[in-house]
Amino acid sequence: MSRKKLDGAAIRAELAKLDGWSLAEDGASIRRSFVFADFSEAFAFMTRTALAAEQLDHHPDWSNVYKTVEVTLNTHDAGGLTALDFELATRMNGFAAGA
Repeated sequence: MSRKKLDGAAIRAELAKLDGWSLAEDGASIRRSFVFADFSEAFAFMTRTALAAEQLDHHPDWSNVYKTVEVTLNTHDAGGLTALDFELATRMNGFAAGA
């Protein structure tokens, strides 16, 4: 998967396909809050995401407080958003839907 930085039009097109994600104020990352029924569901989501992140060799910036997981995605070495960010965001949405 490409680590080439996406331009504004490509970012807008990819964001339009993703429920719940928004462009961060810096314009170089996307973010979302996931809220689950309890800590166990949040942790299970994070575990599934961690396995996907390892597979993609692309890791989220995230935090967890009880049942809430806050996520920010960008590709640091590209200096912005790439296809990897949108692939991981898509997978995370799928994991959250299955929680």
